[in-house]
Formats: sequence, C-alpha cells, structure tokens
Amino acid sequence: MVRSLWTAASGMLAEQTNVDAIANNIANVSTTGFKSQQNEFKTLLYQTLQTKTTSANGATKPTSAQVGLGVRNAAMETIFTQGELEQTDSTTDFAIQGSGLFAVTDGQGNTSYTRNGSFTWALNSSGGVSLTTSDGYPVLDSTGKAISLANTYVSSKITISSDGTLNYPDSSGNAKSLGIKIGVYQFQNPGGLEKEGNSLYQATAASGAAINEATSTAVTKSKLSQGYLEASNVQVADEMVNLITAQRAYELNSKAITASDEMMQQANQLRS
Repeated sequence: MVRSLWTAASGMLAEQTNVDAIANNIANVSTTGFKSQQNEFKTLLYQTLQTKTTSANGATKPTSAQVGLGVRNAAMETIFTQGELEQTDSTTDFAIQGSGLFAVTDGQGNTSYTRNGSFTWALNSSGGVSLTTSDGYPVLDSTGKAISLANTYVSSKITISSDGTLNYPDSSGNAKSLGIKIGVYQFQNPGGLEKEGNSLYQATAASGAAINEATSTAVTKSKLSQGYLEASNVQVADEMVNLITAQRAYELNSKAITASDEMMQQANQLRS
C-alpha cells in the first residue's frame, strides 16, 4: 500500500508538469513564432515480485511478476510545425516558410536563433543604423555578421526584398542591392535547441551546429514572406482537450492515494 502511495504521487507530479506545459502553450497562443511543446512520459523502475523460475514445483514460468513504481517526465518535445502567416505591411517584418531560423546576437554576445521576424532599424553606437529585434538584439546576415549600415544611409529609404536582400536607392532613385542578406539557418535536430526565453533558442550538442542556408546545398531553402509574421502554432482546441485529459489523470492519481490511505486506516483498525 505504501508503494501505491508513492506510485500515485509520481503520477500527480508528472501530470502537474504536463499541465504546466499545456498552460505555457495556451499562454503563448499569441506569441509571434512560438512553437508548442508536448510532454512525454516514461515509466520508472519495476520491482520484481516473483521471478520466472519460482513456481511451486520448480518449473520454468512463462512470465515474471513485476509491478511498476510510477511515472516521470521524459522530455518536452518542441513541435516545429509551420504557424499561420499574419499580414503586418511592415517592410522589416518577415515570416519564414520552411525550417529556417533567423540568427541574432543576444545581450551576452552569444548567437541565438528565432522564428520571430519582427525587426526594426535602430541607431547604433557609430551613428549608423542596425537591423535589430524588438528587444534591440542585432540581426545577423548570411555571413554571420551583424547587419549595420554607416550613417550615410537613411533607414526610411532602405528596402528589403522578399529574399532578405537589403537595397538602397541610387542617384536615379532605383533600388540597388547593398550586398547584404538576412541570414537564415537550419539545424539537423531543431528539437535539441535550448530555449532561453524571448522566443530565442541556443544551439546545443543535441541540435548540432547551425547550417547556413546561403552556403549549404544539403538543405531545402526557406522562403521569406515580407510584410508578414508567423503566428504561434498552438492549436487551442487540441490544448483544451489535452488539459482535460491531464486533469482527469491527475484526479485519478489523487483517488488512488485516497484509496491507499483508506486501506491503511482499515489495516490499522484491525483487532486480534
């Protein structure tokens, strides 16, 4: 009976974490470029009550007698499916159609990756302009360098083509390429990326090194949609069903604890 208490308790803890993940998905239903998470479980160790060779007459039994000791959270899998595109009409807003991610330099100088293409022009320390995220993190180009222009450029005149190439009007007013292109990167295992908040991801040994779409021929190139942002891929109806299922599982585990407690009370009240 004590075993059943701890087993049911492990189920409650696992389902609480499951509810936490579902709640985070629902909370980020309006977050640009957010990718939903799916909780995965695995069983704990099994306790052998009887081995395969301990029958009364010593004959080999076809099966053993084992009882499970509960469950735990195995992983939080990120679902990198495409989100819906929402029109913004801003020339510095981009949605990625495909498996790519934008690269930015975070506040600690590390390279991070994101699906949030809501960019803007900001003044930099040299008096020029830099393409940054809404948090002010510089966006990297296809060569891995921060996209910055000298103070001779006026940000309102800079245009960006649908493939991410920066353009500026010449003396005749015709847009000419500046030879700078917004970088897009892919990973062999995007599920291995480490989340750091602010819709940013960090590369890890599990994700593999970033693959530059501009130089690699081994990946399918992503498409940039200018004037659009990628919405969250959270499906509210699915999350509500998952939430109800997790709540029911939590309730069943709590009832198992109550039943075990009542059985222990009855055992303690037995009299000879």
